[in-house]
Amino acid sequence: MLVAGLISGTSVDGIDVALVEISGEGFEQRVRPVAFHEIPFPAAVRRAVFAASDADTHTSKISQLNFLLGELFGEAVVEACRLSNVALDDVDLIGSHGQTIYHQAEPSAFCGRMIASTLQIGEPAVIAAKTGVPVAANFRPADMAAGGQGAPLVPYVDYMLYRDAERGRVALNIGGIANVTAIPPAAEPDQVVAFDTGPGNMLIDALVAQFSQGARRFDEGGRMAEQGQVLDDLLAELMRSAYLRIAPPKSCGREQYGGDMVAELLSDSFTPVDLVATVTAFSADSIAFGLERYVRPRMPIDELIASGGGVKNPVLMRRLAEKLPGTKVLSSNEFDVDSDAKEAIAFAVLAHESRHGRPSNLPSATGARGPAVLGQIVEPFRASKGDRRV
Repeated sequence: MLVAGLISGTSVDGIDVALVEISGEGFEQRVRPVAFHEIPFPAAVRRAVFAASDADTHTSKISQLNFLLGELFGEAVVEACRLSNVALDDVDLIGSHGQTIYHQAEPSAFCGRMIASTLQIGEPAVIAAKTGVPVAANFRPADMAAGGQGAPLVPYVDYMLYRDAERGRVALNIGGIANVTAIPPAAEPDQVVAFDTGPGNMLIDALVAQFSQGARRFDEGGRMAEQGQVLDDLLAELMRSAYLRIAPPKSCGREQYGGDMVAELLSDSFTPVDLVATVTAFSADSIAFGLERYVRPRMPIDELIASGGGVKNPVLMRRLAEKLPGTKVLSSNEFDVDSDAKEAIAFAVLAHESRHGRPSNLPSATGARGPAVLGQIVEPFRASKGDRRV
């Protein structure tokens, strides 16, 4: 099958589209990347997504944004096919993670019940109508209904790609949030441990945008961090974050490391470069802390295979390597997996499994009571296969 994987992460930069040929099933699937494209969000849409993550946002705005993102996701597939000279009619399936605007993995009291919930928007019915292609979407709820955290979901694909008979490997993705998948040597799927370690690029991006008045979205090449000094007292305070000491399975997001934390950081009179340097160190140190506390006691960490936007920040990656002596730090590019495309590829694979009714969560990673078939399939409305239009 030719599958388009779509994701917009917590950094809200835009829509990643990976076109992937997939054959086989389960952990024996063979994946051949065909093309990858990043379609940026218009500035107004990016602001609307951030606003929708605010608890005070009116439901009418969320409803409108859900359908608008469905249109943009559908158009992103069409544009990625055009740029890649791939016929839209050749695409068999779309897997859309959507845009997360709320994720509460731990149950809390609500209307007399203990409820955990998650919400990803980007209406799959609109994507299907825009493209004429079946869409698998809403991957997290099935795992949560089975008692899991609904995250991380990528470990299924990490295990498929990186398991090794002799080496202990950790797959690290540094997006807005950083997450790891720890795969012991010769591991069975139920031996995999995965969790969100804490912030990846989220705090860095937010501060850079604030200090540049929106002119820049991220610290390109780690230049601001390179110019600053790490504020040791502030870093020590950040490292006391309660989330870091929760044992896996666990997941986090903007609820922990979003606007409220940024406002606290800005409330003191630190220089911009020192503040960016410090939160960059926090990202690296919190990843290393999670690995040392929750992974190394279980397995050797021979190789750390990194992907995501954070791989392009040399200051972050250099500090991370310093914090993990004896571990070889690699890029997923060295395994023929584009570090930018990795997450989008993963949701193409998860969609492929959804379409065939096969479970694709790892209960050892999410805490679910057992395997679950993830995602809901939406069939397109079309008069004929050739009637596809944007």
